[in-house]
Amino acid sequence: MEIIGRGFIARNLEPLAASHPDALILAAGVSSTAGTSEVEFRREAELLESALAKATADGRRLVFFSTASSGVYGAPGCGGREDEPVVASTPYAAHKLGLEETVRESGADHLILRLSHLVGEHQRGHQLIPALVAQIRGGVVQVRSGASRDLLDVADMVRILDVLLETGVSRQVVNVASGHPVPIEAVLDHLELSLGLRANREVTESTPGNGYVSTDRLARLVPGLSGLGFGPDYYRRVIGARLLAGLVGRSADRA
Repeated sequence: MEIIGRGFIARNLEPLAASHPDALILAAGVSSTAGTSEVEFRREAELLESALAKATADGRRLVFFSTASSGVYGAPGCGGREDEPVVASTPYAAHKLGLEETVRESGADHLILRLSHLVGEHQRGHQLIPALVAQIRGGVVQVRSGASRDLLDVADMVRILDVLLETGVSRQVVNVASGHPVPIEAVLDHLELSLGLRANREVTESTPGNGYVSTDRLARLVPGLSGLGFGPDYYRRVIGARLLAGLVGRSADRA
């Protein structure tokens, strides 16, 4: 495969670089769900247009990473499914959904993956877990009351993508997530326990949403999904493994 990008996801995809020669992976662009920069949005849109042209000319499948964040699936009553209408609630989500439409309308062979909150080596400091770790170490954490997040080990995302490409899944939108949203307070509790630290929490009220991301389609496409250990306590294993390896700490320090 050809990987466009040099950041968090791109570096974790390097073990697959010699596989799937018919795939072009766009692993570059806006990486913060809080992003609002029109300049950065436009830069990613131009990068996508270039990648689509390249994929079409070479007869390859373009893999585009979108988002399964609360900006897409966070509305009360949302089923978190790929085949239901969604209304973006953040500029970042609106940007990503717009790029999804660009991919579909291009006519190029493609695979769109809506990713939940990835955790792993090479993360940037502004991403969820490194940012929370940094805040805990600083003694004060900003908390949005009622928020939930679906955490996914980036290594599991790579395994899933490998299977999807190997089985030829094409022209679909697929949620790649654990399917188990975790209240942000529980994430913080486990991080504090793992770090042996306690921080003051400054709570901001927000409209609660269930944060649920459906993995029904993913389970049909990847029959071995159960072997990844997804469940209510999966997030504990993800956080524990990453903190034990020192990966989150090093990533936050480099930011």
